Amino acid sequence: MLKRGRRGFLKDLAMMGAGVAAGSQLTGCRTFFAPGAKGSAIMGAHYAPLDKVRIGIIGVGARGGGAVHRLINVPGAEIVAISDLYSDRAENHAKWLQSKGRPMPKLYAGTPDAWKGLCDSDEVNLVYITTPWKLHTPMALYAMRAGKHAVSEVPIAVTIDECWELVETAEKEQRHCMMLENCCYGESEMFALMLCRNGVLGELVHGEGAYLHNLADYKMSRTGYQGMWRLEFSKEHDGNPYPTHGLGPICQYMNINRGDKMDYLVSVSSGQFGLTEFARDHFGAEDERTRWEYKLGDQNTTVIRTNRGRTIMVQHNTTNERPYSRINLIQGTKGILSDYPLRVALAPNSHSWMKDEDLAQLMKKYCHPLWDKSGEMAKKVGGHGGMDFLMDLRLCHCLTNGLPLDIDVYDSVLWSSLVPLTERSVLKRGQSVDVPDFTRGAWRTAKPLGIVGV
Repeated sequence: MLKRGRRGFLKDLAMMGAGVAAGSQLTGCRTFFAPGAKGSAIMGAHYAPLDKVRIGIIGVGARGGGAVHRLINVPGAEIVAISDLYSDRAENHAKWLQSKGRPMPKLYAGTPDAWKGLCDSDEVNLVYITTPWKLHTPMALYAMRAGKHAVSEVPIAVTIDECWELVETAEKEQRHCMMLENCCYGESEMFALMLCRNGVLGELVHGEGAYLHNLADYKMSRTGYQGMWRLEFSKEHDGNPYPTHGLGPICQYMNINRGDKMDYLVSVSSGQFGLTEFARDHFGAEDERTRWEYKLGDQNTTVIRTNRGRTIMVQHNTTNERPYSRINLIQGTKGILSDYPLRVALAPNSHSWMKDEDLAQLMKKYCHPLWDKSGEMAKKVGGHGGMDFLMDLRLCHCLTNGLPLDIDVYDSVLWSSLVPLTERSVLKRGQSVDVPDFTRGAWRTAKPLGIVGV
């Protein structure tokens, strides 16, 4: 790890003396004293176009397997390598690719460090990481140091130290490092982005995002998450461990890191009830899953204030019985969009939601060009209603044309930083916690994310 410096060291000592970091690895970090840049800033960076995106996928379980099936439909992309802890899983996906007329990918499988060979391969120029959370940062770091662009499933980091190291490494190595936040490419989210960019909602005031999705049975399953790694995280940590699905789109609406930044947050968790109850009801009082202690509260609510005075609420609940929702709410001075179900209200008739036929016309008028041009194909290929395919399509288009990515390393680590920051606030009884400026001031002049057609 990089050295903290005297001020960071004294800060750590003060925190340790106050007992803030007790019981959690996530809260012990050098936090808010930004280290000096190790390379050139890469906000809006253009790199040499790739003749072909030669992809090496690490981890072909649920998310990685889906990526294999999607990426064969993306122009300019080829899966040239696959790595997995289990050789048979890698071989099965390689055989599937061959059955679709694709070249046999090189396999790196069967040992915990086999993925390093994939990163080192001269055949690969993009490392696509779909492994458990705690592996995302070390794999992305290794990939960039091996000269590869790196993209990772969410969250891309789980500590502030990891966030800073990703930023510093991407800057030093001059490589893209993107978190694969597919929800930024959802149809409703991109419609909301169009409303915001075109001023339909007026000056933006407040946003709400969430991950509300009952996963108790999947987390408790001995086969749902390999080694029950997600349940292990619930045993070790509180706060919001999975904030980016709801947060990412809101940040793009508000130009966070591109004209505004997060200043501070407060976070409060409920008690833990659901996991213990679920385990007792399904496995009995003597099962170890019932006897385990879980730190993760059932419901977490976080409120963020930005430099421009906007607020963002982010919620997490993957334990209790409820329908799926990311909330996806954006409030402006002239109107509001709220999802699940999708509704819009605009001045001067904002006392009631738009009628269905009026909403349909608005959606047609402000359909995002990506969905207008490729939405039908996206829904056919699939992946959460097509958003996954559009994410891959746009990623590979940017790489083959030497364009900046829609989600850069600064966005990726900022959105992920809520994992440790919310836990810190929860452990401090909801006290405010400053949010680091990973851009080191570059947010003031960075251009907002544009409306793109492919």
